[in-house]
Amino acid sequence: MLTDDQILAEFRAADALLEGHFILSSGLRSPRYLQCARVLMDPARAERLARALAAKLPADQREAIDVVVSPAMGGVIIGHEMGRALGRPAMFLERPDGVFQLRRGFSLEPGAKVLMVEDVVTTGLSSREAIEAIRKAGGEVIAEASLVDRSQGQSNLGVPYTALIRIDVPTYAADSVPPELAAIPAVKPGSRAGT
Repeated sequence: MLTDDQILAEFRAADALLEGHFILSSGLRSPRYLQCARVLMDPARAERLARALAAKLPADQREAIDVVVSPAMGGVIIGHEMGRALGRPAMFLERPDGVFQLRRGFSLEPGAKVLMVEDVVTTGLSSREAIEAIRKAGGEVIAEASLVDRSQGQSNLGVPYTALIRIDVPTYAADSVPPELAAIPAVKPGSRAGT
């Protein structure tokens, strides 16, 4: 089992722990950003982190999982690696029209027990949208897992939730950014357009 310090060392080694003024996918602002795409670009590191996350899941959840589903873009790599770590198929959701759906021939058996996997959870909005899409596709989300929980314990996903690491970084509404953060140009490194 990896310690929090070892997990953060993996992010630092990948230059994936960034400091500045970031616009998160949720629209919130933050002085720190974890770029999971960078930490996952090394296949060996991605495998280590996924195995550590899979090991944190309660045994009854691990045994009950039929399939791993993750939202594109951020969840694709960690979802695939979680599928490998758990010995289960992995597929992903896309939003071609702004709403998550299974495509590319992916489908769920009715009642399939699904582990939903994300890279980072902040507000939980993407997770809740993905969970709803999985339900509409016939799956039953029995749990969610993510590399990083940055919700400060505030996200309610409606299912049991396990994160590899919890990082409490302040977030601010766009109109409530402190002056020292407002003085830095805002950058949007995430995958969701628009906010």
